[in-house]
Amino acid sequence: MLISEEVLIAYGAETEIFKSGEIIFSEGDIPKYYYQVVDGRIKLNTYNEEGKELIFAILERGLSVCELLLFIDRNYPVNAITFEKCTVLKLSKISFEKMLDENTQISRDINKFLSERLYYKYIMLENNSSLKPAVRVKGALDYYKSFTDDQTKFSYQIPLTRQQIASLTALRVETVVRTVKMLEREGVVKIINRKIYV
Repeated sequence: MLISEEVLIAYGAETEIFKSGEIIFSEGDIPKYYYQVVDGRIKLNTYNEEGKELIFAILERGLSVCELLLFIDRNYPVNAITFEKCTVLKLSKISFEKMLDENTQISRDINKFLSERLYYKYIMLENNSSLKPAVRVKGALDYYKSFTDDQTKFSYQIPLTRQQIASLTALRVETVVRTVKMLEREGVVKIINRKIYV
């Protein structure tokens, strides 16, 4: 949990419930709220000129949604769309700034979180520039495992379908399927009931 729900509510956060496939905000919208996932999953995506979906992140319980845009005057470069029914806490930008001003530890936690995400985004960018599908896929899997405290081998179930991994890595789904099987043979991942563990 990035910021405790109690603190967010104390500063005026409201609970919103979204259906599966609902848009929280769209590319080009002006950031007005801090969003934090209480339940469910949200994807940050765009579509290229051919209409192919590119997924930048999949956010789960406790994570914030594009909070970095609250610190600069820029419109959203992505869409935020729910994967399933989601509960989200929504705090106005003005209240978010007040909360940070009055809580130095929360401000430091946000800075640490942003720094970690930026670090892993650099890693993802480097991996996605590789011509080797295994490097791209492993990079995406490692990125998602980086959100969890338990880093022991095969302790984390990747919350992505093969199609979603393809959208994250700009690979074809067939290539992802072959690559995941290869990574399993090499002992990099474990597959249990079609779920990928790293």
